[in-house]
Amino acid sequence: MILASLRVESAELEQRTGWSLKPEGACKEDRCVLLPADGGGDGAIDARVLAERLGMPLVHDAANGLWCLGPESGGRALTSARAPELTLPALDGTPFGLSSLRGTKVLLLAWSSW
Repeated sequence: MILASLRVESAELEQRTGWSLKPEGACKEDRCVLLPADGGGDGAIDARVLAERLGMPLVHDAANGLWCLGPESGGRALTSARAPELTLPALDGTPFGLSSLRGTKVLLLAWSSW
């Protein structure tokens, strides 16, 4: 979820991630994760706390003043935004290296039939 500030409103969190803020913590289905007692009293919580407690990656785009809070990862979040070198054939059969796009934002979409 893209954020303009680090404060995440409870309603927005639930709508966009399925996690809701309750007295017992952040809850989704039958799971609840404890949160600090002072975070969420005003119906909002700090995205840094959510990232830490729920295993969600949090990335800051300083140039645009935005934050991105990713989905919970089960402990397998990326530790950086640097992709490994990847070379695949282009439509004409010539090799295309991901590193040729260095310095630009890239969206990688992976799909599998299984």
